[in-house]
Amino acid sequence: MSYEQLLEANKKLESDKSILESKVSQLQFQVDQMNRLLYGSKRERFIKNEDENQMKLPFDVPKEAQPEKQEETITYVRKKTKRVNHPGRMALPSHLPVKETVIEPEEDTTGMKCIGREVTDQLELIPAKLFIRRFIRPKYIKPEDEETLTQKGVIAPLPVFPIEKGIAGPGLLAQVMIDKFVDHLPVYRQIERFKREGIKIPSSTLNGWQESVSSLLWPLYENLKRRVLQQGYLQVDETPIQVLDKTKKGKTHRGYHWIYSSPLEKTVLFDYQHGRSREGPSKLLKNFKGYLQTDGYTVYDFIAKRKNITHLNCMAHARRGVEKALPYDEEKAGYAMDMFQKLYAIEQVAREENFSPEERYKLRLEKSLPLLNEMSKWMVKTWKTSLPKSPIGKAVAYCLPRWDNLINYLHDGSLEIDNNLAYPNFTIIQILSPIVI
Repeated sequence: MSYEQLLEANKKLESDKSILESKVSQLQFQVDQMNRLLYGSKRERFIKNEDENQMKLPFDVPKEAQPEKQEETITYVRKKTKRVNHPGRMALPSHLPVKETVIEPEEDTTGMKCIGREVTDQLELIPAKLFIRRFIRPKYIKPEDEETLTQKGVIAPLPVFPIEKGIAGPGLLAQVMIDKFVDHLPVYRQIERFKREGIKIPSSTLNGWQESVSSLLWPLYENLKRRVLQQGYLQVDETPIQVLDKTKKGKTHRGYHWIYSSPLEKTVLFDYQHGRSREGPSKLLKNFKGYLQTDGYTVYDFIAKRKNITHLNCMAHARRGVEKALPYDEEKAGYAMDMFQKLYAIEQVAREENFSPEERYKLRLEKSLPLLNEMSKWMVKTWKTSLPKSPIGKAVAYCLPRWDNLINYLHDGSLEIDNNLAYPNFTIIQILSPIVI
């Protein structure tokens, strides 16, 4: 083999080695993220190693010879802190009814004078009890109709029931809904609780009650939807939820709750869809006008192309990719994390000082805009000098196409830097039992 052939083979081997190392790094990154998801901390906290206020020495300080150790006795006077008395038992609320029980001494108190009394309060509970509410309606006829063949009786009408001809009263229906959707008590556990009262209620009956009550609440849902969608600023995201399929016993499929949060009014709308396609949000946001803040999911990009919609991306999602790259490229990722930290510090000042939207708008233009301009230049430079499939390369590749949307929150002081306000609602969804569709 000639020298030129050896150089060519060596060049090919070096190229293959670089490709394999890149793949190994990429796979190692995926394994690390999976381990973090399963066993690690979910918190994305960043603490800079260096203090900005700490000056750096331009030279190495020579170590001095260690002096000979000498022993000395140190005494001090410690002030003994006075023990704070225990606050005592928890104060019971005054709105609760009080049932008094007087306990007299066992010995005969005839002729004795009462000089006082000791009062001990105890919080007690009367368990909820099922009972039968029986409606009895006397039926009457007029005397002149008594001898006729067609007797028309007089009887009072039944009150309006939540479920027509249903056996469940409004109090029981309300408790079933609260147990399921507020206290997250599954249907099968409710059934077991009813069994302790000697009542057997099939799961199909309970599910039917929930469906009927949901139909009664539908006008409220429609009013909430109209109210939320009329806001000029929405934060939207989606989260998966396991859905029980009543046609296949014990089987579930993945559905999605789409969350539409209005930060201005602090109202939230949940919209269930069978999938994650753009059909659901496209239909719901058909007439929406204003600011729409989302993550980088392409469905939102399609919706935001509509007229009269200004698209905002979430800065927390942009930061997340950089945070994941921190263990693999501390220098580049650390710089970006430091910049994100400064941006959020500005938001914290505005929040703690209770700034008005106008004041927050001016603060961002003065403090945040220069940081964002500097950061955009750094991202362009980093994108050119980083491997596309490296963690920092992926993080920058996520931010660059969305940079204009990421900084759109500067346009109005009422806008948020991210859509984290919608995230607490995910917790509500994810701790629910699988729903039945």
